[in-house]
Amino acid sequence: MLFINTRPIDRAASLTMALEQQAVEVYPLPLLELLPRAWSHDLERLYQQLVYTQVIVVVSPSAVQFGMAHLLQSGLTVSDLQHIQWIAVGQKTAQALAEYGLGSVVPEVETSEGMLQLPVLQNLASDASIAFWRGEGGRQFMMDTLMQHGRLILNFVLYERRCPNETMQQQAELIQCLSEHNHYVALISSEASWLNWLALLDSNIQLLQQGHFLVLGERLAQILKQYQQQMHVPFKMSVLKDLKTATIVQLLQSEQGNA
Repeated sequence: MLFINTRPIDRAASLTMALEQQAVEVYPLPLLELLPRAWSHDLERLYQQLVYTQVIVVVSPSAVQFGMAHLLQSGLTVSDLQHIQWIAVGQKTAQALAEYGLGSVVPEVETSEGMLQLPVLQNLASDASIAFWRGEGGRQFMMDTLMQHGRLILNFVLYERRCPNETMQQQAELIQCLSEHNHYVALISSEASWLNWLALLDSNIQLLQQGHFLVLGERLAQILKQYQQQMHVPFKMSVLKDLKTATIVQLLQSEQGNA
């Protein structure tokens, strides 16, 4: 089996190691890299409002890293935010917050839909203020849903996401590798990573038909299904509830057992 590990470099190692121990051939291909936004007047204004918010939603360990770095620039301290309810999209993000002494709640399904089902959001007052520590383009669905219910959103865009230059330079090598395999499995964790994958295949879209895509959450799965229908390109897909190494390894073992 050929597995395309599309996780960012700093989060890919444990999955690659676990799969290689299962004799799976792993091709590392990070589809996203995160670049911090510079300090700005907009961020300064948002941080000044932060102590008055009821909830802070943090979407990644990188959002913790960049958000805390800007917190120092704002003149606030972590103790100023201890009274706020923190929501982490996943366990890795919760661990990053815990390093600052901050507890958080984590949804069972690590997606926007999973977070929206959390009681802390379900039971908020209608005029509650919710801050998002996120990257450009991330969690827009969740913010839109909360705004439709009258919540005030503080939108902290802390970093930008792009396809790494090194990955783009691997395009020809990737196409050659996929062409040499009848079947491959690729991890797709966001709409941005899916779009970057399509850009890499470019004029070799037929290679999608050899793929089995592990996608995070039902909403992302719907995006891929719509692409299938519009482009008439069949491929296999499985839905993940989280990006834990154990979850991915277990799914692949199950697939191999059914093959």
